Amino acid sequence: MNSQGKIFIIGLPRTATTSTCVAMLDLGFKVAHTCYTNNCLSQAQVIADAPVFYHFKALDLAFPNSRFIYLERDLADWLPSIKQLLLRMHTNVTREDGGFNPIIKQSYTSIFAPFSIEQLNDDEFLRNCYLTHKQDIEHYFHDRPDDLLHLNVAAKGSYQALLAFLNLPASENDFIKINIGGKVTAWKDIKHPNKIESTNKGRIDKTILDDIKAGYLD
Repeated sequence: MNSQGKIFIIGLPRTATTSTCVAMLDLGFKVAHTCYTNNCLSQAQVIADAPVFYHFKALDLAFPNSRFIYLERDLADWLPSIKQLLLRMHTNVTREDGGFNPIIKQSYTSIFAPFSIEQLNDDEFLRNCYLTHKQDIEHYFHDRPDDLLHLNVAAKGSYQALLAFLNLPASENDFIKINIGGKVTAWKDIKHPNKIESTNKGRIDKTILDDIKAGYLD
């Protein structure tokens, strides 16, 4: 079992995961936005998006002493953004002859189940998915308030709240808005020495989820 604690950003997609990852890069952390290899899990100090937004409990057990950041977003803003993303992803998530890697497929179809066009077009369904995920996180960490930060990057003082959670000195900096207007690929274009690649030249470790659950990542 790995005893080195990490920071897992467990907000759902379209809650400013990329903006938060960029902030963490600039604060000196080694960061992976999505993580699909054991090397990525081992090297990154901060990890966001798939598979951590779904497998946060297993990661908590595999990496003791970790801390977690739950990103929130006003539902009125999140709903149209996540709907656009999920509808665009639908074909590659559901196809059996290829598409996205199995870790992405499993993460999304577990949170947004059933992953159908009809349901993904339903605001009430998406709202329930968001609230169910949030409630699951709050229940899991209910007796560990120091290990979980609720963060809405659009809220005043959110950057200072992040710094306080990380035990870093206050700063006049703020979050940089990334992936505005439905874009979701900004992370690929970011060049930074602290950036950790999520794959091994496009390849994933197919056993990574089993390794996480077994708790023996090195």
